[in-house]
Order: sequence, then C-alpha cells, then structure tokens
Amino acid sequence: MKKILVSTALLAGVLSYAGGFRVSLQGVKQLAMAHTSAHAEDASVAFFNPAGMSFIPSKLSIVAGGFGASNKITFQNLNTLQSTETDNPTGTPLYAAIAYRPIEKLSVGFSFTTPFGSTIEWPSDWEGKEMVQKLELKSFYFQPMVSYRFNDWLAFGASYIYAKGNVNWDKAITQFGGELNLDSKASGHGYGFGFYFRPDPKLDVSIAYRSPVDMKAKDGKATFKFPSASIYPLLGLDASGTDSFKATLPLVEEYTIGLTYKITPKWLVSADFNYHGWERYSKLTLDFANAPVGNQADPTISVSPKNFRNAKTFRLGTQYAFNDMIFGRLGAYYDESPYTDENFIPETPSFNTYVVTGGVGFKLKQFGVDISGGYAMPQARDVKNANLGFYGQAKATAFYLGLGLSYNPF
Repeated sequence: MKKILVSTALLAGVLSYAGGFRVSLQGVKQLAMAHTSAHAEDASVAFFNPAGMSFIPSKLSIVAGGFGASNKITFQNLNTLQSTETDNPTGTPLYAAIAYRPIEKLSVGFSFTTPFGSTIEWPSDWEGKEMVQKLELKSFYFQPMVSYRFNDWLAFGASYIYAKGNVNWDKAITQFGGELNLDSKASGHGYGFGFYFRPDPKLDVSIAYRSPVDMKAKDGKATFKFPSASIYPLLGLDASGTDSFKATLPLVEEYTIGLTYKITPKWLVSADFNYHGWERYSKLTLDFANAPVGNQADPTISVSPKNFRNAKTFRLGTQYAFNDMIFGRLGAYYDESPYTDENFIPETPSFNTYVVTGGVGFKLKQFGVDISGGYAMPQARDVKNANLGFYGQAKATAFYLGLGLSYNPF
C-alpha cells in the first residue's frame, strides 16, 4: 500500500518566534532590560551564568517568577487568498533559583526553568493540517551549579543540566481520512559554564556557554484514527490503532557575552550578544516500531529536513534608580530566525524579530518585586517550502508580561 508521509516537529517549542524554539523568558528583571545577562544582583543570574553567583551581594538569595505570553500567527495562501489564524492559549513560562555562599569564595545554587515550550493550535481543517493541527510542548531544566571566586574581580562557575519534556501533537492523514496523535516524554543531559568578571566597580562582564542537550524520546506513543478499523492491521497497529516510536531532538548550544556598565551610581546600561549553533538541527528522524508511515527505504522511518542555520541575537538594555526603592528599566533586541523562507515550517514558525521591553522594580529591605513586559514585532515571511509544498505569507504578533519576586535575607 502507499506510504503515509509523516513530517515531524517533535518537542519543538513555538513561543519564541525568532531563535528557533528557544524561549528567552528566564528572568523578569532581565526581560525588562532586553533579557540581558550581566546582572549579579540576585539568584536570577544563575541560569544565565553560574559564575555570577559569586558576585551576588547577599550570602543567600532566592528568586521565582513567571510570565504570561500571548502569540498569534496568520498564514495566507497567495493563490487562493485564503487566510488562516492560530488560536493559541496563553503560555506560562516559569523560573526559580537559589544561590548560597557557604564560605567566602565558594557559592552553590540551583536553577529551575522552562526554556522551551508553548502551544500552537491551527484550525483542524486548515490547508496545512497534514503538517500540524495542534502541538503542545512542555519542557523543564533542572540545573545544580557551583561557582568559585578566585579574587575580587574573577569567578568561574559550572552547572549540570537535566532536562525533561513531553509533547502532544495532532495532525491529519488525509490519505485515509484519518488523524494521528504523537504523545511522548523525553529527557536529556547537558552542562554549562562561564566566567564572570568585575575588573572595575562600574563594569561587569559575563561570558557563558550552555551545551547542546539531545532530548531522547524512547517510548513515544503514536495513535492513529481512521473511519474504518480495517486499516489498522495493514499498518501493523494493534486493535486500538497504536504504535510506538523513537526520536531525538537536538537542543543546540548557546554562547553569550554580556556587559553591564554603571554610567552613574543610579544609571546603568547592559548589552548582550548571543550565538546559537542551530546548524546541528539539520533533520529530524522518527522511528516507528511497526507502522510503515515513513519516507525512507525502511518504511518505518520518517526523516524530515529542517536545514536550520546558526543564528545571532543582539540585546541592549538600561536601568535607572529613581531612589533606593524604585527602578525603571527599558530594552530592545533583535533575534534572527534560524532558517530561510525555503525552510519555513508551521510547526515551529520562526521570524526575524524586533522586541521592545520595559519594566519596573521595587525593593523593600530584603524583598524585591519586579514587573516587566515585552512586545515582539516579527517580520513577515514569504513561505517557499518546496519540500512540504507549502507556499504563502506568514505574519505573527506576540507580547509578554512577567512578575518576579526576590528575597535576599543575609
């Protein structure tokens, strides 16, 4: 029988419209200043650079926060002029961190973040339904870490990354008038390290690296639904129409250089440069146990070209202290898409994006409250994916709101 072709986007997040499926929402204070990283004021620096823990003024620091992220994508077929819009729920990325300095030169900490994930939901009958109808992703990073301060101006830090995630993906199989649901859990391991410099009381320099993490789904569940159950035996499925599959998604490495300079005691500016090694995400392979739904010589294997390329992000932010209790923040950044118009995919829509950010911070003795927001302006794309037969124009909008809390008791 004819093969069923399956294009896969396993574990691909969709909250961040540039940067592939990386979600830059790991600190409320940082987002207000364009998500810059060289800020060693509390434990929120831990995710960005573990070495920064050594420069936190407080011996113990605890932070937690979350975001509401709203996004919408519109695709228009330029031949038929038919327009389709997503109906995505609000995303809620979270983070928490703790840093403690048991002895003068040594700091230890732990960071919890959700750096990949969201939900994209297209109409069930739209023209790209064979690629995706709905895709839900949740991911969690758990990072224990340590930092050692060599002297007054230099520290080194390292972290271990344990990642967990799961995906739930619906798509149509029009060849038999059916549907396919892919549901899986995945896990992976990685590491990070960095140097944090303070050569002058006015200047902080952060240099950090976060390794790739291969998210491996070893026992995914594929559920097929067809008008007639007689199709199940032909695909090697059980009576309920299910099969298992394996897949690996590479979450790529990230290099960051960050600077913060205090122009005056009340006013500072920050800048970051991020480099993402997306080239290693050239394809995605889905290996079914029995179902001949692939596109290779072995009909149980489906390979989807991705053809990602390395991408950069440029960030600039500022903070002004109105007094010892109230801080105002602004920022802007530009995030490159990691693929061309010829490789645009509706499972992980990505755009070259300009983002403006802002926020305020309140400090009352040991407690801090931060509020931030960001408005994204993704640039429209001319979709020309010949491999998927997918052509048209794609547009997007997105905005973020965040609330963070900090506690620095001593």
